[in-house]
Amino acid sequence: MLGVRFAIAIVLIASLCVASRLAAGAPVQPMVSAAGASVGLPLQDVASPPVPPIPSAAPPPYTIKGSVAEMDARLVVCDPNAPPVSGAGVTGIFAPESPPSREIRDLSYLVFAICIVIFVVVQGFLVVAIVRGIRARRLANRSENDSSPEPVQIYGSIPIEIAWTVIPSIIVFVLTMVTIRTLRDIDITTPPENSMEVVAIGHQWWWEFRYPGPDGEVVTANEMHVPVGRPIWLRLESADVIHSFWVPRLAGKMDLIPGHTNYTWFSADRKGIFLGQCAEYCGTQHAHMLIRVYADEPADFETWLDEQRKPAVVDASVDAGRRVFAEYACLNCHTIDGLSDGMFGPNLTHLASRNTIGSGFIPLDRDNLRAWIDDPNQLKPGCNMPSLKLDPPELDAVTDYLMTLH
Repeated sequence: MLGVRFAIAIVLIASLCVASRLAAGAPVQPMVSAAGASVGLPLQDVASPPVPPIPSAAPPPYTIKGSVAEMDARLVVCDPNAPPVSGAGVTGIFAPESPPSREIRDLSYLVFAICIVIFVVVQGFLVVAIVRGIRARRLANRSENDSSPEPVQIYGSIPIEIAWTVIPSIIVFVLTMVTIRTLRDIDITTPPENSMEVVAIGHQWWWEFRYPGPDGEVVTANEMHVPVGRPIWLRLESADVIHSFWVPRLAGKMDLIPGHTNYTWFSADRKGIFLGQCAEYCGTQHAHMLIRVYADEPADFETWLDEQRKPAVVDASVDAGRRVFAEYACLNCHTIDGLSDGMFGPNLTHLASRNTIGSGFIPLDRDNLRAWIDDPNQLKPGCNMPSLKLDPPELDAVTDYLMTLH
């Protein structure tokens, strides 16, 4: 037994030495310990045979700006400095920018306050009971007439029993009434006055937004634009599995259920970008099913809406890319007004007017778009878009074409 402990101690000491040298950047070589375990020790003037250089692999024809792992490491929805959400600010419920989110924040404050008071009171009584019990036991131990060290036991107290029955009942009643009032204000069944309807459809793993109107329906993906100060009546549908629409600063969570339509609403108080997330696990890329809501001034929103109603741009300089898009399977999944009527993927009629691709996961620029078209599963593993194995000239041509679709 002593030998085993000695061997373990040697291994631990050697490991600490290795860790300290590695922290300083020193190389290590293997060594067998007294217990027969192979550990690493720092090289001390030990000559090592020359290592032949490893030929470097040929660089890829293109690289995404920052590796996928680096982007994933920085992709925190609450981080205002994350690349896809730069300048968007926090997403917590305690910075509301809409009436429903403000109601949720106020209810949360009330619940937290009540819980804190209960915690303080209970812990206070506990501390008092412990202190008095210890003091009573010490007094009993010093008493010559009382042979029992236990304090006096008291059984039953009608006032205390009434108190711990009535007070929790009052707390539950108050929380129930306040919650009902909050739900009545948020979970309404009819559109608010002067509201605008937007249809949100959840797909694996992206969002489709439709703006019905007398001048024609506008269809876009992943980035929702709304006017500041006007209530948005959101109709929620799902194309496949259960999703959940959640933009914390604008409204609470609401599920999108296949075969069932749910509704929610919000009204942005100010201009800005508000971030959200699918809040119901929906498959492999659930974490990268992000939402971006752009609250624009009413005039700017109308301008955006008019631009989105226009047909796709036709630029003769990128006809080669347009032909590639039309000849391959792209047109079966994606819609571009005047060219294709796809049914499964995001509408690309005005793709270049957006700031991100991959459902808010990747900033939209030519390099990132080219990498996405070449192999989407390299950037978003498990996504339903296949790689068409385009050769470099075709890849460049279709990328240039899509970048003209403002």
